[in-house]
Amino acid sequence: MLSQYSGADVLVFFLYALLLLASGWVLNQKSRSSDDYFLGAHRMPVWVVAVSVLATSQSAATFLGGPDQGYRGDLTYLSTNIAAFLAAIFVAIFLMPKFYQNRVYTVYELVEQRFGAAAKRQAGLMYLSGRVFASGARLYMAALAVAMILFGDIQASSVITATIVITLTGLLYTVYGGIRTVIYTDVIQATVYVVAAIAVIVVLLQAIPVSTQDIIHALQQPADGQPSKLRLLNTGLDFSNSGVFSLASVLTGFVLLNIAAFGLDQDMTQRVLTCKDALSGSRAMLMSVVMLIPVMLLFLVIGLLLYVYYQRPDLMNTGAPSFAGQTVTIFMYYVLNELPHGVKGLVTVGILAASLSTLNSGLNAMSSVLVQDLYRPWRQQRGHTLDEQHYVNAGRLGMVAVALALGIMACLCFYWQQYTQTPLLQFALGVMVFSYSGLLGVYFTTLFSRRGNATTVPLALGTGFLTPLMMQPFVQPLWLPESLQFELGFTWQLVIGCTVSTLICAAGSARETEALPAADNNVTHI
Repeated sequence: MLSQYSGADVLVFFLYALLLLASGWVLNQKSRSSDDYFLGAHRMPVWVVAVSVLATSQSAATFLGGPDQGYRGDLTYLSTNIAAFLAAIFVAIFLMPKFYQNRVYTVYELVEQRFGAAAKRQAGLMYLSGRVFASGARLYMAALAVAMILFGDIQASSVITATIVITLTGLLYTVYGGIRTVIYTDVIQATVYVVAAIAVIVVLLQAIPVSTQDIIHALQQPADGQPSKLRLLNTGLDFSNSGVFSLASVLTGFVLLNIAAFGLDQDMTQRVLTCKDALSGSRAMLMSVVMLIPVMLLFLVIGLLLYVYYQRPDLMNTGAPSFAGQTVTIFMYYVLNELPHGVKGLVTVGILAASLSTLNSGLNAMSSVLVQDLYRPWRQQRGHTLDEQHYVNAGRLGMVAVALALGIMACLCFYWQQYTQTPLLQFALGVMVFSYSGLLGVYFTTLFSRRGNATTVPLALGTGFLTPLMMQPFVQPLWLPESLQFELGFTWQLVIGCTVSTLICAAGSARETEALPAADNNVTHI
């Protein structure tokens, strides 16, 4: 264990551990209210929130998935930023003002004011179930990296052990201070893993014994006859998994995916709600999209350079080094076997930083939904008057429960992803479809119509979950003959699921007496 590291690497580990301890000591201030614990008292700086949103949306999914995508494919993943801009503008216009106007703790309180308290609980539960899938998948990706670091393999026992290590570390680091700690920690971790990515690119460029111009030419004309690996836009129409980064997919499924991520997913929206007002929150969101482009490019470039390093022996004077392992481990294999000492320690720390950012991003957000949308209303309905410290403590216990659920899901994802053989980046993005389809249907009905009621909301949420589930390759054999089974990319699954969910939610007529006044259903927010 850790035998491949030198004294220089250990020194880097020691310095990183000191950084974690020092930042944890400084940032873990006592929270006196649930508003402070879950929303940072609306005092977080815009740029800090922007970096936190960036770290939340990327982290381990980008650190491993980005190089994997660049190694296997091209630069078309960058085109998804078009969808991110469009979605951020949509959320800034239609959702952010409503969130601040109604002074909500969670985005699902907006549903309560239209359809009643039961609808809020149902939306919160759908978010929790979907976020367990999505954050569990990202935790699994982080565990792959840590398993390679600790044990040199990605066997089941190694991945499970790594999952436990990451989960406990992340939980202990953030359980006390709340969202303020999580956001500032995200800034630290994002800085670490971006510096690590730059270091890998520098080392790879030095290791490939040809000019940058030759590397670009090799990427434009891959040896296997495939299209240019520098392609930015895929204008073809392909509904399979290989076409999810096409322009048609970007302008449809990815726009929906980003609307859900920025505006309906408490994991990211909670960070934006820590700003002082709707304008500041919108600025932070748009700033994060701008920051995302160069960060995403860094990790894709690593994958492109790894392709040249391992797959183009004609460019390597001594021949391309051999790669012994699964494609899923290509980046970690390079880190552990090819990087010089010191840099290896820095990149390993970057991977650990991305891993912790992956976990921390979900803990406080999911706990806030557990407490504010489920537990607090349940206690109030029974006439229990409890002080704010009680709900802060409940939030900490909620984080423990969430950490356990994410750890279990990460272990399940090991077998899920191995079965489907889906590239890591697509796997991390695709699992979000299960909860996003129904939530999008309910919110589109809420925003753009006066239809829907407390009966059609749960039907829409359930249908939104089941529709993409029925399209999974491991489910299709249960209801389709082999001749009719098909492959459909996750973005198109989201389009279909969202459409079906919206139609079902809007099928019900509005009932004027359905929703109680917000003050009767929830605590008055200060």
